[in-house]
Amino acid sequence: MNAETLPPFRMRDLFPFVVMCIGMFMALLDIQIVASSLQDIGGGLSAAQDQISWVQTAYLIAEICMIPLSGWLTRVFSTRWLFTASAAGFTVTSLLCGLAWNIESMIVFRALQGLLGASMIPTVFTSSFHFFQGHRRVYSAAVIGTIASIAPTLGPVIGGWITDTLDWHWLFYINLLPGAAVTILIPFLVKIDKPDLTLLKGADYLGIALMATGLGSLQYVLEEGARWNWFDDSTIRAFSIIAVVAGVLFVVRSLTFANPVVDLRALGNRNFLLGCFLSFVTGVGIFATIYLTPLFLGYVRGYSAEQTGIAIMSTGAASLLGVPVYIVLARRFDTRWLMMFGMACFGLSMWSFTFITHDWGAKELLIPQILRGFPQVFVVAPAVNLGLGSLSPDRLKYASGLFNMMRNLGGAIGIAICGTILNDRTNLHFLRLAEHLNATNAPMQEMLHDLGAKFTATDGGDAVRGHLAALKELWSLTYREAQVQTFADAFLAITICFAVTTFMVPLLKKVAMPAKPVATGH
Repeated sequence: MNAETLPPFRMRDLFPFVVMCIGMFMALLDIQIVASSLQDIGGGLSAAQDQISWVQTAYLIAEICMIPLSGWLTRVFSTRWLFTASAAGFTVTSLLCGLAWNIESMIVFRALQGLLGASMIPTVFTSSFHFFQGHRRVYSAAVIGTIASIAPTLGPVIGGWITDTLDWHWLFYINLLPGAAVTILIPFLVKIDKPDLTLLKGADYLGIALMATGLGSLQYVLEEGARWNWFDDSTIRAFSIIAVVAGVLFVVRSLTFANPVVDLRALGNRNFLLGCFLSFVTGVGIFATIYLTPLFLGYVRGYSAEQTGIAIMSTGAASLLGVPVYIVLARRFDTRWLMMFGMACFGLSMWSFTFITHDWGAKELLIPQILRGFPQVFVVAPAVNLGLGSLSPDRLKYASGLFNMMRNLGGAIGIAICGTILNDRTNLHFLRLAEHLNATNAPMQEMLHDLGAKFTATDGGDAVRGHLAALKELWSLTYREAQVQTFADAFLAITICFAVTTFMVPLLKKVAMPAKPVATGH
């Protein structure tokens, strides 16, 4: 497509898109902004240990239930008013989260925050096809891809810095000013489509209930399963059954109902089906590594939230550097090959993480994180154009929610699998290492002797207590190394996912980019 065939670009198209991207960034940032500060929030609200994680879980469950509904809601209320209501609700509930007086109120407000703010994410994806046509979609896809990948990455970094510098309340108060600005500006700037309240009549409310029940139950199982040893727990078993039954009934309902709220029939489009799957794997990579890296730095290295933020900052910087490179290359090369490069580079990064040792810090993490951050836009941006761009305009809104949900679902499943690996294989590696710690291990015996002498000297000459202290130190060192090997296993699992999907990218069909604006009328 030549630039000459496109109408002149107008700033009145760019500014609304920028404002909508700010709302999307806030919603994505809040997925992970509390990740490094849960202990501080729990302490401030006098929460029990098993309640703290629900500050994160409540947001994720509500968000993943709402995102697939965004297409239908856009048709009903229009892009302008749905985005306005979503931004307003997100801003108000952010204030309420900062004012929460106990853990129960915080969990309720976080759920409302995720529920009300979720629509901003898929709405930006579909709106970009209205504001940008032809080769200009390269730019919008690059921006969206960068936000979708960098916002969750920056969440723990920004959250840790805010908590250490101010206090945890400001994790939510920082949303107030930009949230209010977005809420005020959107009604004046965004004029894409018109509301159609008649769609409320005869809507598939049973399908909505089944979808919310299935997704909510599945998210609960994924978030809480590892903690309660999965199916050994009766509650996890019950929610798993509910998720499966509700999910099957929802699929049947969506395929047989005349006007379903989620267009599962769009999966018959090969590009959209592959795009959803690739988006799913991308979610595994992005969210699971955000989960694993701070966890390693906190538990193995003993880093504070601020130190962790500094150590993983190179990922965000590399992501930003990748944007202009992608834009230049996407104008000249088939984006399928750029996506293949991104997948391969991301997989290479995960493979480099498998060489991790207990003394890895910011210096050792630099190259693996650059390899991970730089190709993120190469992975996400082409999926937007190749997956969503292959659909007709009348299907785009209904399918966009499903597309975005797949990335979040991939993140949830990736984190759950990595959490299970960390739980199960740490003991396995510990036992394997312990097998070699016996009387025939001369280096170990020498280390025990030296440590025993050291602790005996500092403990008033009590040789027995000194020897016990040496054994305790040996146990700690062995457990630390078992943890490190387990983290390497988790990164290897992600590597395999990207190795497989890299070779699936050529199955995508090339998508022509129309020069005319996308029709969005009803």
